[in-house]
Amino acid sequence: MKIALTGFGSYLPKIKTTNEDFLHHEFLNQDGKKFEQSNTVIIEKFQAITGIEERRYAKPEFKTSDLGYFAAQKAIEDASIDKESIDYIIFAHNFGDLSTNTIQGDTLPSLATRVKHKLEIKNPNCVAYDMIFGCPGWVESVIQAYAFIKSEMAKTCLVIGGETLSRIVDEHDRDSMIFADGAGAAIVQAVEDGGAILAHASKTFANGQAYSLYFGETFDQTDQSNTQYIKMNGRRVFEFACVQVPQAMKECLDKSGVTIDQVKKIFIHQANEKMDAAIIKRFYKLYQKEAPENIMPMMIQKTGNSSVATIPTLYDLVKRNQFEEHQINKGDIVLFASVGAGMNVNCMVYKI
Repeated sequence: MKIALTGFGSYLPKIKTTNEDFLHHEFLNQDGKKFEQSNTVIIEKFQAITGIEERRYAKPEFKTSDLGYFAAQKAIEDASIDKESIDYIIFAHNFGDLSTNTIQGDTLPSLATRVKHKLEIKNPNCVAYDMIFGCPGWVESVIQAYAFIKSEMAKTCLVIGGETLSRIVDEHDRDSMIFADGAGAAIVQAVEDGGAILAHASKTFANGQAYSLYFGETFDQTDQSNTQYIKMNGRRVFEFACVQVPQAMKECLDKSGVTIDQVKKIFIHQANEKMDAAIIKRFYKLYQKEAPENIMPMMIQKTGNSSVATIPTLYDLVKRNQFEEHQINKGDIVLFASVGAGMNVNCMVYKI
């Protein structure tokens, strides 16, 4: 029995926010003091490091579960399955449903349950639950779906990754320019012929790294609201990722029995263009090789970092020929790799 990703779907929100839209923000240091540089300089440095030129934000009337529902519909259609045949719905996210101008995560009921309701699935044996695993949550959810199917607890799973990070950022923090909204989904199934998940690896580095990403107060020290926002030690995350992600990727690839020269594409979490490039370079150096050109599709320039949604969205866009320089075909070997809050790292080798 093979276990494959038989359908994909994604949803990119309609609102485009460019770097120029941040020119009038009051960016502050962690101590609440203003930067000496102008916003123009801050934004230029930000773009040089992250590669981000613009990002997508959800319309006010849509929450994370709505974005996940839109992506799920497309994945079900792409896989040509009966929605009533789905055994598990797993929704990876970090903050639940966030209403505009209200920073309070809503996870009652779970986002997976909300999607099942929106899809009008009547089958009570379709179990719906959420995955909280930081940015690697969608890949980890696929790994769980794989385990369910391999153990014959399920035949078909719907795995969703969605987030509306634009509603949980501190406008005084430069890192607010990184985060974005979006959703991606996949159908995971047992198949007789076709693609197959060949190997996977996951790690949690909680000791010393647990709070590299965390919930914290605004940098505006005059604000007494005690509202919490997503915060990140960017340098620590960068250094951690560049060491641990390549190692996890090598461990996973070696376990799969596939050689590095057989890898066609690497779909890596769209966190930071420079960081992702460094990860790929170090990964190939572990095999005493140079990274091939066009091995790593990137969409962060136009979409920002939508956390759990980046990998399924990127794969879906490449699959649908939205990137002229990146093509994937049946039989190709690809890698999925991610890093995020926890600190969690994972990787999966997949034959299309």
